[in-house]
Amino acid sequence: MSATSILSELKTIIPEERRAAGEVDHYLGNGGKIVLYPQVEEEIANLLSYANQNGQTVSIMGAGTKRGYGGLIENTDILLSLKNYSGIVEHVPGDMTVTVKAGNRFGELQKYLSQYNQRVSIDPFTPESSTVGGVISANDSGPRRLGYGSARDSVIGLRVVYPDGKIIRTGGKVVKNVAGYDMNKLFIGSMGTLGILSEITFKLRPLPKCESLILLSFPDSSMELIRKFSIRLLDSMLEPVALELLNPSMAEKLTGRYNRTLAIAFEDVESSVLYQENYLREIQPDGTDITVLSDKETQMFWNQFYENTVNESSDDFGASMKIGVVNMDVLYMIEETIKLETPNQLTIQSHGGLGHGLCRAVLKGEESLVTDAIFQLRQKAEEYGGYATVTHLPFKQRKQIDSWGEKPPYFFLMEGIKKAVDPNDILNPQRYLGGI
Repeated sequence: MSATSILSELKTIIPEERRAAGEVDHYLGNGGKIVLYPQVEEEIANLLSYANQNGQTVSIMGAGTKRGYGGLIENTDILLSLKNYSGIVEHVPGDMTVTVKAGNRFGELQKYLSQYNQRVSIDPFTPESSTVGGVISANDSGPRRLGYGSARDSVIGLRVVYPDGKIIRTGGKVVKNVAGYDMNKLFIGSMGTLGILSEITFKLRPLPKCESLILLSFPDSSMELIRKFSIRLLDSMLEPVALELLNPSMAEKLTGRYNRTLAIAFEDVESSVLYQENYLREIQPDGTDITVLSDKETQMFWNQFYENTVNESSDDFGASMKIGVVNMDVLYMIEETIKLETPNQLTIQSHGGLGHGLCRAVLKGEESLVTDAIFQLRQKAEEYGGYATVTHLPFKQRKQIDSWGEKPPYFFLMEGIKKAVDPNDILNPQRYLGGI
């Protein structure tokens, strides 16, 4: 069906001023012949019901920060943008819960909650531009995952529009909700292939009384020293919310020093934070340099850290990866990124959590070197029993490089769930693992 005929049929669902022609030649793909901007949940449900009955495929986009993450179809029939679907639905400060629409910018939500001395305990990348729905659909998180946990630990309820237009609610709006199956986890990280997240309910945390960020720089060839120190720290009474190892390229970008560097963050009352800082100085390994950042320096560090993305205005080809291994194997993955770098040809800015096992790498340089590095990092991760997904890659290259890697043994379960929920395969087709 042509874009014109689809638009004609949708005139009773979405007003004309919120319909537009799609950008069908976008280099990241995941577009649509037409773009629709719903403002209320009923419009989303009616749109999916129409698409399901008429065999029209639908892709979903918030702010577009995850547009290069998976996807083997350049354009679906309809691109549903949640850009205008935003707002706080309900906030109960006393219960420390908030319900928000999926198109709300994550940074705006945190700014609103800060007025009440509260926040959502997730630290996604590009928080100012990413939408809440995009963060949850991709299960995005950063270094503070060590202390905060993942999105699955913060989300207590979802309102979801199924591919046939039906609306369901999973979980609840109270923290102590234990009834039934925890279906929230089914949708978190599913890349919008099972339903469109309409509303998300989070449990909140109070803002910390005091925060601290310590940078511990190690000399070259010191992987064993970093390993021993990190094990000692994690086995101690200290409670860091982040213990992130930066490779030299990443450290140089953020600190100006080309060294393997541990970024160690504490959050608590002031006396506890100061105690932990002093204890850290006592166990500091010989030959290392320690720096305790000021509040202003800490804010600048994290702002740069979370906004470190592939710069598409650069002449260099770019990609990014998410790598998961067993906690201390992060050391070997970070070392691998150092080995793969080629001066003036390939730069890899990487970091990984020594406590939660997730790494992130941003690769920039000649296209052939970037693609070779992707394969080598994936192979290395699999050698350690982990995985490596490509979280940003242009559509042309995604057709040659599988963003998700090998299918896991339990793939048949995932495939069965997709077929049960979306039998006509209309929602974000081929966006997820194994072509789901």
